[in-house]
This record gives sequence, C-alpha cells and structure tokens, in this order.
Amino acid sequence: MRFAYHHKIRRASYLWTGSINGIKLQIWSTWLFYAVLVDLGDAVADELSLPFDEVSLEMIYRGLYHFTMAHQKGKATDPVKYFADPKNRDLGIVKQKRKPNTKLIVAPFPELQRGSDQFFFNNSLKAS
Repeated sequence: MRFAYHHKIRRASYLWTGSINGIKLQIWSTWLFYAVLVDLGDAVADELSLPFDEVSLEMIYRGLYHFTMAHQKGKATDPVKYFADPKNRDLGIVKQKRKPNTKLIVAPFPELQRGSDQFFFNNSLKAS
C-alpha cells in the first residue's frame, strides 16, 4: 500500500510541519501503522486458514470502526475473532475471486461466423 494512502487515512496529512523531525515522525508512524495492519491481516488469514493474499488490508482497516463499535457495546473483544466470524462476512475481509478474462464476441451471428477472422474482437489496428 502507498505511503500517501496511509498518511491520509490516519489524518496525518492535516498535520503540517516543516522540520525534518516532524516529517520523520510522520513517516515512522505510517510504517508502524502499516506493520500493525499487516500483522492483523496475517492473523485473520491464519484464523480463516486462507493465504495472506486473499485478505484485504483496506477492508480490515475499514472494519476496525465496526469492531470498535462492537467492542464498546460489549459484543466483541478480539479483532481477529471478530473479522473471522461468519456473521461479519459482509465486511468484505476476504477478497472475491475474479472471473477469468473472456474474449468479446462481436460477430452479429456467432454460430454462422465461428471460423472467420471477425469472430473475436481484435484490439490491434491492422495497417492497410
């Protein structure tokens, strides 16, 4: 994930500083936040028995609000268990599987033109 994204979501972009120590502090805190987020994502992936790549760190970050609300109401105590709970699948922690790329058929009557050159959409321009 990008530095600017984490910098903005932590609202550190609204903290202006001109000193090198202030800038170093913002960079260090962004890396620390990212490390905690990755660690939490790894723990959730282990709990769900999934590869780490199938867990969305952005959705875990967004789901932290929901966890803190549930924690304040006394409904949740562990963020890993909360995100892995089947009742919370609507938070989108697990990435959806992508559909495979398919070729676009542009023939007006595909069953009649299956063998022709104009059956599939061709993205390259042919020189005449």
